[in-house]
Amino acid sequence: MRARLILPGLLAATALTLVGCGAEKSASSGSAAEKTSSPASGSSAPAQDGAGAGAVPEALRFTGTTVDGKPFDAATLAGKPTVLWFWAPWCPTCKAQGPETAKVAAQFEGQAHVLGVAGLDKTKAMKDFVTDTGVGTFPNLADEAGDVWKKFKITQQSVYVILDKDGKTVFTGSLPAGKGLAGKVSPLVG
Repeated sequence: MRARLILPGLLAATALTLVGCGAEKSASSGSAAEKTSSPASGSSAPAQDGAGAGAVPEALRFTGTTVDGKPFDAATLAGKPTVLWFWAPWCPTCKAQGPETAKVAAQFEGQAHVLGVAGLDKTKAMKDFVTDTGVGTFPNLADEAGDVWKKFKITQQSVYVILDKDGKTVFTGSLPAGKGLAGKVSPLVG
């Protein structure tokens, strides 16, 4: 009888220790089954970007809404290397990555794309983060439902996913303060 009371409390305490910036698992990932397609992930039909790059790779077959409320179709990123930056507005690690991520977006403008994918909070907090950190020079999605996070199997914030021009993942991980991001993008645009 006592074990029934202790076990749920122990599990709850363990779950709470895993929540937070840089934790192994995100509280919002919950028990929902991971999906690679959802209403927010868009159609699986091939599309073309404005430059006529051809079929859109599976990795870029999703849609969303920016923190400013504008529709966004990742198919527009096809044909160039793409940095997906998964962040949360309350995360100090993410805040430290903002300036370097914005610098890389400016440095490789026209050669590579940078897309922020905010999650683990409400859109207003995400919009405030974009304003406060100066990362509004590139698109940032408000992924409140976590659809894009699930597509890329992201379980914690402050993670970069870098795709080559063909949509193949070439890097997934954290870069403290964004250091080294330019070095990972540079060979992809050369």
